[in-house]
Amino acid sequence: MWVFVVFLQHCNLTGNIAASYNRIMSNTGREHIPMKEIKKRTEEDFAPIVLRSLPVGVIVFDKELKIISANSRAFSLVEVKATADATLATGTNEKIWGNWQKALLEVIETGKISRFDNVSYRVGEKLPVLQITLAPLTDGEKGTVQGGLLLLEDITEKANIQKQMATTERFAAMGKLASKVAHELNNPIDGIMRYINLAKRTISEAQLPKPVEYLEHASDGLKRMVQIITELLEFSRSRYSAIEDAPIDKIIDEAVKFIEPTAKAVGVEIERQYSSPLPKAKSGNLFQVFCNLLKNSVEAMPDGGKVTINCNISDNNIAVIQFRDTGQGFDPASRDTIFEPFFTTKTGKGTGLGLAICRDIIEKYGGKITAQNAPSGDGSIFTVYLPLSEQ
Repeated sequence: MWVFVVFLQHCNLTGNIAASYNRIMSNTGREHIPMKEIKKRTEEDFAPIVLRSLPVGVIVFDKELKIISANSRAFSLVEVKATADATLATGTNEKIWGNWQKALLEVIETGKISRFDNVSYRVGEKLPVLQITLAPLTDGEKGTVQGGLLLLEDITEKANIQKQMATTERFAAMGKLASKVAHELNNPIDGIMRYINLAKRTISEAQLPKPVEYLEHASDGLKRMVQIITELLEFSRSRYSAIEDAPIDKIIDEAVKFIEPTAKAVGVEIERQYSSPLPKAKSGNLFQVFCNLLKNSVEAMPDGGKVTINCNISDNNIAVIQFRDTGQGFDPASRDTIFEPFFTTKTGKGTGLGLAICRDIIEKYGGKITAQNAPSGDGSIFTVYLPLSEQ
């Protein structure tokens, strides 16, 4: 990028490429061409072809920020307007990146290069991440500033990789911490539970109902702590067991049997819409994934409702398993964070680890899991995409 900046800063962006090329190449070596002349011709005449070939977007503007020229790559990355500041402001958030007009004029006044990393630029439905460089455009001979250059590099893929690496590192650190905390808490909690049970038995024999009630509340609280610790340990292990192959419908059926008593207690019907038998998959922790998704659906309908389970096999040998409920759905703003650890909408109930564990397991299988609200606005849809073995 910086080589391009230096080259363009000293280029006269007009000239006849073919003429210059012929002038230089017509000399067979008998006539000596001074290096200074070759450099001048290269800078003057080859600039346009270099501009068209650059893998980055280049926009040239004058001292009033009016755009003089732009290569095709620039048009593919941003919405080019009449001025450089308007071009940048159109697709970015000025509350984050400040006043582009001020930044551009400062580059022209000071002659210093300015760079902005990881800038999200909205073009229609696309939101590429750009590295934006602002540089002064100088006269190659006198060194006076004639205008400016706006260089645009698409770093979306690089930014996504960096984000994934940061998330992985954060999860790894959190997993180690969760495992340590869980192990440290397990032993004292186990002892407290034993003493509470002994106290309840002794007080019951003395026929003192009120202390028994208090101990029941304490016992419920400890059971919830045990549940959280168990899920923390499961999440911190970040692994799955590749047990025997089992038909997907059988794994779903087992999960339904496990959750059905709870569902019936609150008036939730579970309907299965898939043919048997379905292809086999490594059972592993898929049972846990399906149980967690069913449990979430049931808890989303405390006054009753319906969960519909669909399963189809796509042409590229991927099982698409869908869990659809008729609950309240979720806030669309939380769509990207719903699978993050400790994110929960169940105030006072959920641990926020169930969906994070589901995603972790499915990704270990090479698949993915998505969440969306039903198009009708009635309920939510969780979809598991599970690659199947070639066999």
